[in-house]
Amino acid sequence: MTDSHPASSLIIGGAASSPRAPLPTLPPLALYIHIPWCVRKCPYCDFNSHTASPVLPEEEYVDALLADLDQDLHAVYGREISSIFFGGGTPSLFSAEALGRLLKGVERRIPFAPDIEITLEANPGTFEQEKFVAYRKLGINRLSIGIQSFQQQKLEALGRIHNGDEAVRAAGMARQAGFDNFNLDLMHGLPDQSLDDALSDLRQAIELKPTHISWYQLTLEPNTVFWNQPPVLPEDDTLWDIQEAGQALLAAHGYAQYEVSAYAQPGRPARHNLNYWSFGDFIGIGAGAHGKLSHPDGRIVRTWKTRLPKDYLNPAKSFQAGEKALTNDEMPFEFLMNALRLTSGVESRLYPERTGLPLESLAEGRAAAEQSGLLQVEPSRLAATERGQLFLNDLLQQFLN
Repeated sequence: MTDSHPASSLIIGGAASSPRAPLPTLPPLALYIHIPWCVRKCPYCDFNSHTASPVLPEEEYVDALLADLDQDLHAVYGREISSIFFGGGTPSLFSAEALGRLLKGVERRIPFAPDIEITLEANPGTFEQEKFVAYRKLGINRLSIGIQSFQQQKLEALGRIHNGDEAVRAAGMARQAGFDNFNLDLMHGLPDQSLDDALSDLRQAIELKPTHISWYQLTLEPNTVFWNQPPVLPEDDTLWDIQEAGQALLAAHGYAQYEVSAYAQPGRPARHNLNYWSFGDFIGIGAGAHGKLSHPDGRIVRTWKTRLPKDYLNPAKSFQAGEKALTNDEMPFEFLMNALRLTSGVESRLYPERTGLPLESLAEGRAAAEQSGLLQVEPSRLAATERGQLFLNDLLQQFLN
């Protein structure tokens, strides 16, 4: 699923640079919690997920998550958590008791914002009404449901464990359990998918009235079954037709596109996602989780945790697998590869506020990107043009040193 996994950072080469100015204020802080187990690994999935055993080590894993969080507390600096995202894998495989103990443990360590958004990823094949009512009582107030398609042939091709009827029922059960804010994950560009197939899936999703739809194209990623045994995907012309017609359909039903693959009803964008894309901070705990933390002295550090669950649960091994302090040379790309995914971009002032670098340091790349028609000529904002959104990699190249 893609509703909200922290992207691995692309590290650009370059010599270490001089210290930046202290940040005027530290950015908002979020928490990402990775639950790495699934019922079955999907052939397109390159996330850190592993087939679950009949009995999950819930108690041991929650203990490890809290111990992992303890090691990151030095970088919190008195901030509160504005959002939490349980990603995976399939976090809904965990019991409400386990997630409740985890949330209580987190809140004892870091205060929650009064209006905190807490999202749980779930798959239709794991929906149980009683369990999801219990999740809602814990304070989990948003779901992200991995539908991908409602059509049986497409679901089988994707290796999904649910069928279309279960997908429809899952949305209804979410609402009955008290969730008035939920995302549906939906793919397009599926094997042998026609324009009519893609729009049929999208219409079915819209009928279920989610507050948010993540609608993204299937891509073949290294280290997946599909990479080694690629299916027949639609031609580029068909993919373009699907994209144009789908965006028009979503807009006609009140879903505004605010990011490359994210569409929301008014006032309902994913706050956790927005924090990523506006270069906010996030602690990442769990097997393979990534984090990004700013320090008052101007250091900005990306971290990543031990990937394999057996190693993560091994007391003899460290939770943290590595860290990387971003250099001044890397900062423009690191900031913009997130911010320019937003259709409206970000206010220009956010760059010095979040990086400690002057806005003028972007001047050369900004001029080149504006001249090539990839970046809007708008002094108060950093935003891609429509063409820039289509050719985002080309746009970002203008800011590589």
